[in-house]
This record gives sequence, structure tokens and C-alpha cells, in this order.
Amino acid sequence: MDAMSHLLRGVGAQGAFVLRCSLRPPWALRIADESPVSVVAPVRGDAWIAIDGTEPVLVRQGDVAVVRGPDHYCVADDPASPPQVRIDPGQVCVPLRSDVPAMTEVGVRTWGNAPAGPGVTQLLVGVYESRSTIGGRLLANLPALVVATRDQVPAALVDHLADQAARDEPGQDVVLDRLLDLVLVAVLRWWFAEQGPTWYRAHADPVVGHALRLMEAQPGEAWTVAGLAERTGLSRAAFARRFAELVGEPPMAFLTSWRLALAADLLREPGATVGSVARRVGYSTPYAFSTAFKRAHELSPRDHRELSP
Repeated sequence: MDAMSHLLRGVGAQGAFVLRCSLRPPWALRIADESPVSVVAPVRGDAWIAIDGTEPVLVRQGDVAVVRGPDHYCVADDPASPPQVRIDPGQVCVPLRSDVPAMTEVGVRTWGNAPAGPGVTQLLVGVYESRSTIGGRLLANLPALVVATRDQVPAALVDHLADQAARDEPGQDVVLDRLLDLVLVAVLRWWFAEQGPTWYRAHADPVVGHALRLMEAQPGEAWTVAGLAERTGLSRAAFARRFAELVGEPPMAFLTSWRLALAADLLREPGATVGSVARRVGYSTPYAFSTAFKRAHELSPRDHRELSP
């Protein structure tokens, strides 16, 4: 499994919160739900998103924004518009003003201060409310806000999700989960290819990319810097220098972090044991694996497995 596939394998909505917002300006929403990841897509009109402590960013109709929690943020028609409601954990709506139209249900999975019509902004919102549905390594590599333009995400995906969100049919929650995953994955694949961390972009290098793919595909092998250098056709010193320059860390440091990130997912598989996972990711003993895992994840492999859904 390559690094991108491993990262995206952690994306799996389970009863995600999907909603269409129908909003007549002026409007502003204060988001304090602290969810790990949210998707915001204006399907009619534009919106501004301002993460606390940062400058507002314009998200145009057809764009898709991915917001990484737990920081609070505002979504508004204008950065100057004062928030009308606050969304707390569990998607609880708290009114903040009494001098404006109330936010209510205005259709199936549709909420706002006005029904659809001329001048009304429509937002598609999808919220992953549990960290267990998004891989930890993925979250660690994401900035607080990613905005993909209409050129980077197929409009048909967003339109289909918006259409399905307005339906109430058997199995609809599962349909919405999978469609939301597809939208999120489309944004992430674009962002990692264009602006992602150095270790991901280093896959394009013929030498370092080959070494990365070897370690990702065979984490249980007893890799050494000398062995990887030989497989890539460089001297040990030249390979180590080139790898560190492109990836941002030495080969063995990358290998360790990759093994332990993979192990965190493997421990969730049915029938997995600490010993079996240790062998699959290249540790000779469960004790050595447990020590390294606890150092990286701040809890033991057994505790990690028991706390995972």
C-alpha cells in the first residue's frame, strides 16, 4: 500500500452529519463543534471562512473547503457580518441574536433562515464528528483550511451529494457517507499532489521515490540505509543526503514513523494481536514494538486497540 492509499484508507464516514444550509444575507455562523474535519461547499453563492486568529478566505460557488478541527471558525456572507448562531459539539445550535430571522428546518436535511430562492446562498456541509473516521496521520499533515477550486474537484460529485442530501430514502445515511468520502478524497488527493508535505512530493523523485515505495510496500523488511542505497543505485552517503533533503528527515526516521502509523491501523483489524502486528511492521519482539508505539502514540498498543471503535 502506498502512502496516499494508507492516508485515505483512514477516511470512512460513519453516520456523518450532512446538511444543506439555505441562507439569506446577511448571515454568519460561528462553528465551535470541534469536529476533526468538516467539508463546506457553496453550491449557490459564495462564503467567507475565517479560522480563529487567521484572515478570512473567500470560498466561491463551486469550490470545496476542508476545515480541520478542533479550532473554532466562522462561515459568513461577509467577514463583517456578526454571528447569528453558534454550533456547539453534537451539532447543537445556540442562537446568538434575537433581532434576525431564526434558523430553522426549511426542508429535508435543509436548515437556515430562508427557503431556496433568488439571492439565497446555499451551502453543502459535511461533518466528520469522530476522529476514528479520519486517519491520525492524515490529520497531522493537513493545514487548518484547504480550499480546492471548481477546477480541482469534479462538480458532479458535489452536485450529487447535494441532491442526495435532500432525499429521505432507505439507506440514505450510508449513501451520504460514501459520497462525502468521495468529495473529501478528491480534495485531499489534489492538495497532497500540489501543496502536500515534502515526504509526499518526494515520491516523484526517481531515487527517493523508489526508496519510499519499497519501505511503504514492505514495512516488515529489515531495511538499512546501506540496503536502500544499494537498491537505488547510490552510495550510502549520497542516498542519505538526498533522502533527507527531499523528505525532511533521515530514511530510518521516516521508516519508523511509517511503521508505527501503519501499526495503529493494523491493530484495529479483527484478530490482530500485538505480536502479529509487531512482525508485520518489522519489530523483532512485541516488547520493542510496544515501547516504540507508546513513544509515538502516548499509549500502549493494547490500549490503542481497546479504545478504537
